[in-house]
Amino acid sequence: MVGSLVLLWICFSLLFFLLRTQRPRNFPPGPRLFPLFGNLLQLSLANPMKDFERLSKQYGKVFSFFIGSKPAVVLTGVESIKEALVNKAGDFSGRPLDLLISHVTENKGVILANYGPSWKDHRRFALMTLRNFGLGKQSMEQRILGEVSHITTCLEKSVAMQLVMFFVLAYPQTLFHKAGSNIIYSFLVSLISMFTENAKIANGPWAMIYDTFPMLRCLPLPFRRAFRNTDILKKMANNMISEHKKTRTPGEPRDFIDCYLDELEKRGDDGSFHESQLVMYILDLHFAGTDTTSNTLLTAFLYLSTHPDVQERCQQEIDEVLQDNKCPSFEDRHKMPYVQAVIHESQRVGDIVPLRVFHSTVTDTELMGYNIPKGTLVIPNLSSALKQENQWKFPHEFNPSNFLDDQGQFVKPEAFVPFSVGPRMCLGEGLARMELFLILVCLLQRFKFVWPEDAGEPDYTPVFGVTMSPRPYKISVKLRNNKLN
Repeated sequence: MVGSLVLLWICFSLLFFLLRTQRPRNFPPGPRLFPLFGNLLQLSLANPMKDFERLSKQYGKVFSFFIGSKPAVVLTGVESIKEALVNKAGDFSGRPLDLLISHVTENKGVILANYGPSWKDHRRFALMTLRNFGLGKQSMEQRILGEVSHITTCLEKSVAMQLVMFFVLAYPQTLFHKAGSNIIYSFLVSLISMFTENAKIANGPWAMIYDTFPMLRCLPLPFRRAFRNTDILKKMANNMISEHKKTRTPGEPRDFIDCYLDELEKRGDDGSFHESQLVMYILDLHFAGTDTTSNTLLTAFLYLSTHPDVQERCQQEIDEVLQDNKCPSFEDRHKMPYVQAVIHESQRVGDIVPLRVFHSTVTDTELMGYNIPKGTLVIPNLSSALKQENQWKFPHEFNPSNFLDDQGQFVKPEAFVPFSVGPRMCLGEGLARMELFLILVCLLQRFKFVWPEDAGEPDYTPVFGVTMSPRPYKISVKLRNNKLN
């Protein structure tokens, strides 16, 4: 009896799949589908980037694959990415509504909220509030420089305690992660550590199982951990909101949370602004502003320590501009084309968010001659643009010349899209650019970073995830000779 039921279920599932899972008419081409799994068996769940590169060579810049019965379209190269996310932004700016990550976040906040009037309202509010609290202003520079001073003090003490010329920094990951987190902390007054585990779950095989087989979602499998983590994070955020309610003075906001509570009072219950949105806002801003910046800094110092000629040229330019050891200003970047080129090249090779956050079509549309139905999952492969051979002088190696013209001036090619493009590009781009410049300049102004002799050959292969990160490494730190006083 049980065997018959199992057989019946398998037959029903196969029939359902075959009836539901077919490429629509004039849909982008892609690999052959397999029952139940779609194309998942043809992709490496650990790191699908090579598979996407292979499929693009076979099927073109716009190709399709299926996650179980769900159709997905991958955009390869800057042309297809900009055509969809900029020229046809209104059609391609939705978010998927039936994936693990969308269920965990309930499509709230701003990063994973679906495209529409409520999302536009919240994004506008976020941009205005962040600007009011110093984003892009001198006050934000001072916050960042204050955090950098803690880093330099820590390194200087470590060098002095070792009583040697070089101090081996065993965990640069921790140092840079704290720096990025503490700057965001000044906005939110919060530090949350469970994002890393959720990011691994959302990017791993258990998320694929959740997304592919809805009938398994109620089972106590490892993907439930993401929901439990998020519940804990929500409680922490709710506690922060409760504390703010007790101590705030209406109309005199101290931070982002106070601003949102002021907005709630002003609007009343309009169905768009409410506390559950604020909870996810808090988690959004912290996650988006920590891993990306810290991993970019880790990438930069990995390459600087293994390319001493590049580091030396940066320091020469910094010394020429910042005479008498003065603190840098973000405006100084215009006088430092080579330093700017190194930072941007670190972002390019670091490829920190290769697939960004998935999009979804909000209406039936067309792209580069193909029909894309409403609700199709859209994956912008930003990595393909950052390594596109006809866009870069040296697409497959670390070389700051990718961002310098023949006169040595800084230029930014069209294919530089680490923050994505269009209306859903990263909210924190301005803050990230300021952080990267000020932190890198301050550290290079004071220290020399050297690859340890006993560390072997450096491994530049990143660890794949929602955010890419360099493999753990150690670097030696030395106080520069002309910075001893």
